Amino acid sequence: MLSQVLLVSAPGKVILHGEHAVVHGKVALAVALNLRTFLRLQPHNSGKVSLRLPNIGIQRTWDVARLQLLDTSFLEQGDLTEQVEKLKEVAGFSKDSTNHDCLAVPAFLYLYLTICRSQRWTEENLELINKWAFQGERVIHGNPSGVDNAVSTWGGALRYQQGKISPLKRLPALKILLVNTKVPRSTKALVASVKNRMLKFPEIIAPLLASMDAISLECERVLGEMAAAPALEHYLVLEELIDMNQHHLNALGVGHASLDQLCQVTTAHGLHSKLTGAGGGGCGITLLRPDLERPEVEDTKQALTSCGFDCWETSIGAPGVFVHMAASLDASVQQALGDLR
Repeated sequence: MLSQVLLVSAPGKVILHGEHAVVHGKVALAVALNLRTFLRLQPHNSGKVSLRLPNIGIQRTWDVARLQLLDTSFLEQGDLTEQVEKLKEVAGFSKDSTNHDCLAVPAFLYLYLTICRSQRWTEENLELINKWAFQGERVIHGNPSGVDNAVSTWGGALRYQQGKISPLKRLPALKILLVNTKVPRSTKALVASVKNRMLKFPEIIAPLLASMDAISLECERVLGEMAAAPALEHYLVLEELIDMNQHHLNALGVGHASLDQLCQVTTAHGLHSKLTGAGGGGCGITLLRPDLERPEVEDTKQALTSCGFDCWETSIGAPGVFVHMAASLDASVQQALGDLR
């Protein structure tokens, strides 16, 4: 039984290389970011369970007794789509709701109801954490690869190919800008569009995917060399790989005007960027070389912000999920978590 406040965090992640190509059996490289999501778990004797997600404006409360009386046999029956529809009913959402933010609520209910029924929860078992995180991914995305939950659970960097996930043992300290264009997109629709293009132009798209696979492998090789003895020449190679991959992704049809603008802005400042994830908007990453002066970085961030984008400066290879002592957290994080009381 939890008797005190528990503070847990997990890192965000980006795909360095291999977006979309991974769906077709090619290699993808994913890395954890030093941008973390924090969870404050606090016991109450009110007989209620509350979920507050301030970043996306969600706050819900349920009676524990009511949840315990639910017939949860549907969690063991039918396919995931049917389960999500029933969870939407429990959450009070309409069946035709397509708001991806709201899917966080049925994902929470799925995990809460299933874990409470299982009686097998062990807090420090990373395998179990990864398993449940994957189930939450299934609720939101339908058919996830397993990369997102794995890299957030274990941190560092992972190599993924055809269902096999393996950690990169050596990783250099790379700094990047993570840029959110704020353009919404559907991963499912973009994956389908690449598949259709592959069916329509197989002799054109297949070589593109093979080239993207080679880019991922070359990036993996360079990162290994950099971990031992980083040099500026390595960064120049990484920049070339970023440019080539971005052009390939545009050729696959998953680019967007906002991502083009992102690349144009950073190019004007001597930097190199690419989309990360599904494309069609969403987020991009920009590599920051170690020879950059602080004003150059700040000018780039200001230019991106002026375009209406959100911009975070961070580093890759963050540690995975772990429990925090409150005193070890930054003051800003402590304040944000304290506001959830």
